Amino acid sequence: MSSSVSVTNDNGVAVVTIDNPPVNALSFHVRKPLYEALAALRDDPAAKAIVIACAGRTFVAGADITEFGKPVQQPELRAIIALLETIPKPTVAAIHGTALGGGLELALGCHFRIADRGAKLGLPEVKLGLLPGGGGTVRLPRLVGAAKALAMIVSGTPISAGEAKAGLVDAVVDRDLPAEAVRFAHEMTNRGGPFVPVRERKDRLAETDLATFDAQAADLARKARGLEAPIACAEAVRNAITLSFDAALAAERQLFQKLVAGD
Repeated sequence: MSSSVSVTNDNGVAVVTIDNPPVNALSFHVRKPLYEALAALRDDPAAKAIVIACAGRTFVAGADITEFGKPVQQPELRAIIALLETIPKPTVAAIHGTALGGGLELALGCHFRIADRGAKLGLPEVKLGLLPGGGGTVRLPRLVGAAKALAMIVSGTPISAGEAKAGLVDAVVDRDLPAEAVRFAHEMTNRGGPFVPVRERKDRLAETDLATFDAQAADLARKARGLEAPIACAEAVRNAITLSFDAALAAERQLFQKLVAGD
């Protein structure tokens, strides 16, 4: 496959392993073989389920910062996540260490997330003056609710696997994450589908009281003291509530590009 991405089959569960030390950043030389592997597995009858895991000390801890400011090489992360969401068989992200930024967004593209108890999950882009640009502002509220998503994204502070159990992850394990992820994938396969991608989940959004959300966003905006990124993050999460998924995703991209350009 590639030195950065490998695929093994464990009794019908395809395990896709990213190996890009030190933090498994989503560099182009990871994205390309990852996309190719997922595209092949989508149509492979020998793969009944897919687990995405990482070698080394952490799950994907974000984008490759050496690529910032350079022309984007395809496939970009958004294309990989969009591909993931077309896979009808269960997809599981096995998270250890940290799942940050693009790493968490990749995990949000899976049907399920299983985490080691010591894992941390977050979208810290605001600390770089940006917002999540891979759909994080649109998918996260669908799992944890708009209020929790707003707090996570505007603060940029990661949460523990235990906290993430409230919607963001489906299971927390104390040991042998790879084996537990494969076991979980087998369990989901045996249970049967359909498996609903995060983009199609609306229950948590329907719980949102927009007036309460706006008050929370206004309070966070005051604390931001005029900084653009936190305000843009709040706008993006609000779009996830009020717009269709595709429209909110497009709006997120526009806000991201505006922050990158410094407009």
